[in-house]
Amino acid sequence: MTDNDSTWKVLSPRYIVEAYVGTLAVLVGPLAIASVPLWVDDPEIERLSWFPLVAGALIAVVALGLVPRRVRAMGYQLRQDDLVFRRGIIYQRYVAVPYGRLQLVDISRGPLSRLLSLSELRLVTAAASTGVTIPGLLASDAENLRDHLIAVAETRRAGL
Repeated sequence: MTDNDSTWKVLSPRYIVEAYVGTLAVLVGPLAIASVPLWVDDPEIERLSWFPLVAGALIAVVALGLVPRRVRAMGYQLRQDDLVFRRGIIYQRYVAVPYGRLQLVDISRGPLSRLLSLSELRLVTAAASTGVTIPGLLASDAENLRDHLIAVAETRRAGL
């Protein structure tokens, strides 16, 4: 990794599996609640009892269908003076983290991430709005990127 490497790096395709699991975990509760009217034994309610479940199922299908696109929209770029992270399909966000401002570079892994050999790299600066979390990196890539960022940050801070 050089400072002049200006191509966008994408997340591991394995992260799609982790994103699916996370999305399903969020959707289980609302879908369970939407099924409550089906449990009522009242003919007046029975006719309309499928509507909340069908609406919830349609929302779930759309949310799950957008997972691969949402993951492909994420990426990072190493530039001369900073790291830029992008995310978002409709509302796109680009955050630039100057190397000289890095205070902490942290790697974390949950149980599913460890199973998929993925890591999450968290960059912390003094300004809360510029902190970045890059999910879905292969464990080896996350460690190499952490080491690179720490080395570059040390040289940039030395010049301050």
